[in-house]
Amino acid sequence: MRQLILDTETTGLNARSGDRIIEIGCVELLNRRLTGNNLHFYVNPERDSDPGALAVHGLTTEFLSDKPKFAEIADELLAFIRGADLIIHNAPFDIGFIDAELARLGQPPLAGHCGEIIDTLVQAKQIFPGKRNSLDALCDRFGISNAHRTLHGALLDSELLAEVYLAMTRGQESLVIDTLGEPAPGPDAHLPAEASMQLPGAFDLPVIAATDEELAAHQAVLDDLDKAIKGTSVWRAVPVVAPDAASAGTQSA
Repeated sequence: MRQLILDTETTGLNARSGDRIIEIGCVELLNRRLTGNNLHFYVNPERDSDPGALAVHGLTTEFLSDKPKFAEIADELLAFIRGADLIIHNAPFDIGFIDAELARLGQPPLAGHCGEIIDTLVQAKQIFPGKRNSLDALCDRFGISNAHRTLHGALLDSELLAEVYLAMTRGQESLVIDTLGEPAPGPDAHLPAEASMQLPGAFDLPVIAATDEELAAHQAVLDDLDKAIKGTSVWRAVPVVAPDAASAGTQSA
């Protein structure tokens, strides 16, 4: 699974009024591991930054004057993100700017070049409703040092967001079952009735109950999560339905 944490810096807040991208940073994750295969550009926006934006990123017009224009880096950027899932904090902001730049080049929107787009701000609001969920606030909540972040930078912010995303989604990895070498059943193969309702090639999985030691280890992980976020993790906030109760509810429906 290839994922890219992406961030941009811009001349202002409104792509529709002509603000432009001045920096793009992408950090690569493969199967939830940082690879070091990152992508970073400074971009000449062909205009000045608004004073408020300049105070945030510190990238002056003079510094950006000899950097490539977006048209010059677009192909490399699109090749790097092609097919990957994108992880972005407050995704509509960055996507709006990239889409505006792509439209100037006659290219389809960003969603046409990548896989799923995951908004970590939306995720954070679901896990920590009513709390501050800026990148700085999440770094503090998960104990991730951002002391070196005196100004915003696209690559630095992407690196911090990668750590936040991995901490925030710890324990949510997908269960991957390797069936390489297992021939798929032919069209005439007989399948149990319950298997016929699953995806083609699916099979029944054995149900293995956790041991007392495994349950204790699970509770220890939840304790660590609670300590990291200084509260109750979402896995403890959601009530657990006993199998008998779930079965009874199904029968009475």
